[in-house]
Amino acid sequence: MDSSPTWWILGAGALGRLFAARLTTTLSLHLIGRHPAGAPLHYHALSSECSSVDVARTTLSALASKAHVRPSLVMLATKSYATLTAVEELAAHVAPQTPLLSLQNGFSIQPRLAELWAGPVLCASTTEAAYVEGDTGVVHAGKGTTWVGDLDNAWPTLARDCVYWLEKAGFSAYHDTAIVQRLWHKLAINAAINPLVARYRIRNGQLRDRPFRRMVDAVIDEIGSLLEEEGVVPPQAGWHTLVWEVIVATANNRASMLQDVLAGRSTERDAILGPLLAAAKRQRRYAPTLETLYHDTPS
Repeated sequence: MDSSPTWWILGAGALGRLFAARLTTTLSLHLIGRHPAGAPLHYHALSSECSSVDVARTTLSALASKAHVRPSLVMLATKSYATLTAVEELAAHVAPQTPLLSLQNGFSIQPRLAELWAGPVLCASTTEAAYVEGDTGVVHAGKGTTWVGDLDNAWPTLARDCVYWLEKAGFSAYHDTAIVQRLWHKLAINAAINPLVARYRIRNGQLRDRPFRRMVDAVIDEIGSLLEEEGVVPPQAGWHTLVWEVIVATANNRASMLQDVLAGRSTERDAILGPLLAAAKRQRRYAPTLETLYHDTPS
């Protein structure tokens, strides 16, 4: 276990940079983005201390042009809508049985990856918060927890190995044998927060103000009903408590979808709201709040 493996992180956005900045201190790592970057990664810790971290930042094509150690795992930190294309490109550079660790939002890309990829596919649900700062910076905006598992509980040892290296890098991480439930809960949180803050361009904490509070509660009511019909076990404290606790804890944060809107990027509207609308269609139920939310959310 103490023999450091080689990991690749595919996707140099906020989470990719955050995990790279910490993991590179404990294992061999390449952070793979669209463009090569020779400068160090500037990591702003929760303590506000800034440090320069020597992360190997490269591209897939650059890795292909020279000899390199094949990864023992690839962490997927791309946006949900870009993941399948990124994995198709990745397949030419790694062994077919290389494990993947999916960090994607929503609950649609994970089953697709498990179906298409020959090797193990692990899923992670994380509440770590971060945002990028320029071409070389990442700000750790909120400490969270990362749960790791796979959809069929077929790879528990591999999941525990991932948890080991995450913990060694200073993250709070756990193996979760019910990762599917965890992913649905995270989707509920994202669906209740991200579309509204992206539409109105507000921080998470402003959802507590009028008229946003009533909007959030209406979304939660509809989501909870749909998910329970899908067999998702509700959180012990209830759906409303789950979402509002996150809003309070991340009051000063700009949610990922708002960051995308402000940067002029495509959003993960389909990844976050699509599975809920698909559930409503399966159940032959009208979901007016979610339908309106989908059409009002920037794409």
